Amino acid sequence: MAYNLLKGKKGIIFGALNSNSIAWKVAEKAHEEGAEIVLTNTALAIRMGELDELAQKIGAHMIPADATSVADLENLFSKTMEIFGGQIDFVLHSIGMSPNVRKKIPYDDINYDFFSKTLDISALSFHKMIQVAKKMDAIKEWGSIVALSYIAAQRTLYEYNDMADAKAVLESIARSFGYIYGREKHVRINTISQSPTPTTAGQGVKGFSALMDFTERMAPLGNASADECADYCITLFSDLTRKVTMQNLYHDGGFSSMGMSSRAMIQYNKSLECKECKENPLNHPDE
Repeated sequence: MAYNLLKGKKGIIFGALNSNSIAWKVAEKAHEEGAEIVLTNTALAIRMGELDELAQKIGAHMIPADATSVADLENLFSKTMEIFGGQIDFVLHSIGMSPNVRKKIPYDDINYDFFSKTLDISALSFHKMIQVAKKMDAIKEWGSIVALSYIAAQRTLYEYNDMADAKAVLESIARSFGYIYGREKHVRINTISQSPTPTTAGQGVKGFSALMDFTERMAPLGNASADECADYCITLFSDLTRKVTMQNLYHDGGFSSMGMSSRAMIQYNKSLECKECKENPLNHPDE
């Protein structure tokens, strides 16, 4: 059901790759709510992905851009304003990638060149994007910028690796730039800390299936899906949230407020009762 929350609004969505992408779902929802959209990703991702299908479905324009390149971002915002005849209303940053995670390199033996790439792609691209938009005065007063984060920015989650550091930087950028952009232009900047979601990037994390099972057992409302995250993004793009800024907003079914749930405790007790665990504890190390 559509509510016309974004009727007449225009925006840029970074990071859609395929139908599993949260950014893809956000683009679909934004279109349903009346928005006009420019889709962007790297030229390689556009060639390798399915973005043409989405663009045709929602009547969106596509502009290739490497979000780590200031020149590409300047071209993106310039062409977008040409297409729309002026400023835009919202931007979604849905970008994250870690070579260390992809190559399963452990955090305590990290490759620092890869670490720099993780930070540049997953966090500094957010700063570059905002800085370019502000200098070009590309976003209307009371516009909205949203980036997708994860609770590993705040708490240690095994195997999330250097992506946790990148998400912590991402959230800090939202606060620091949120103050400046809010004070000067009334543009609001927030991050959404989403449940683990089976996107292309998410499934690259070691032990992802077990993590999803754990968070589903822990969260009183269960894991939030990509579609539900898209709904939340739409509210932050809309005029209903004009005074929400510099926040990291948890969208995880309540997981972030939990210590232990009954469902998780039942599963934990089953492992303690396992005969093999008792007889051969070294075969079941406590990670």
